[in-house]
Amino acid sequence: MSKPALGRGLGALLGGASPTAAPAAPAAAPATPPGGPAPADPRERVQQVAVDRISPNPFQPRKDFTDEALGELTESIRAQGVLQPLVVRRRGEGWELIAGERRWRAAQRAGLATVPVIEREVTDTEALELALIENLQRENLNPIEEALGFRQLIEQFHLRQEDAAAKVGKSRVAVANTLRLLRLPEEVQALVRKGQLSAGHAKAILALEAPEQQKLAASLVLRDGLNVRQAEELVNRLLAGATVTDATARPRRGGKAASRDVHLADLENRLQARLGAKVTLRYRQGRGAVEIHFYSDEELERLLELLGARSD
Repeated sequence: MSKPALGRGLGALLGGASPTAAPAAPAAAPATPPGGPAPADPRERVQQVAVDRISPNPFQPRKDFTDEALGELTESIRAQGVLQPLVVRRRGEGWELIAGERRWRAAQRAGLATVPVIEREVTDTEALELALIENLQRENLNPIEEALGFRQLIEQFHLRQEDAAAKVGKSRVAVANTLRLLRLPEEVQALVRKGQLSAGHAKAILALEAPEQQKLAASLVLRDGLNVRQAEELVNRLLAGATVTDATARPRRGGKAASRDVHLADLENRLQARLGAKVTLRYRQGRGAVEIHFYSDEELERLLELLGARSD
């Protein structure tokens, strides 16, 4: 049986309801059972709720809401209204968001008095899980927000990495790779948040252990506009003890050596994706070595388990 693409998905949020404002009326009314009509499934009911009676989700993994993106959504809501209901849960006399914070913020900006919502009864764990699912499916999270969301899911609710991965339909390796980004200094994480560095750049920089070296590498990547492969080469030169001047020399292109490097880089990237760790592949005329880097006993245990050689 195939696994859902992302955990339970948004179908779990909406309970099968249409993502538009209200479900369509049935073509024909069902027969009335003995004892009166059957109660409607409350999960299917879309209701209008006052905007100011809704509070944000304390487990919201998304932290960055740009004015530009919110402005575009605000104009759309002014013109068309909120087409997809927010998902909420009861909190005292009001409601708390589970999913749809961007729509809620934009509706406030647009001056709407009420918004359509679907009410859910969920635990704190489910609220975070579903918020993560919504953002991951819409690709709304930057890599650092995604990592923080996974860490919160693991630490706050005492889950293993594989359990957290299963909840949101990701591989354990993908979750482990994302969590590694939180080892970067705050300054480098900020560059990833803003999209100035990609997750690939960040993972290359993680091969450097000292925070000052990581910050230096990030600044050099930005200054010289390096792609991910060039960033990896820069990091390798820094690891080999090159000076900043030597490290920032552009790699030569063309020739057999460059062609060979492309193939080795592809193999390294595939090994890194599979193991969730930095891998160095050395090859010359049919001989060589594969080095798997780890930076803690916990990470070594994870690698040993992945390779089927877990220590007793």
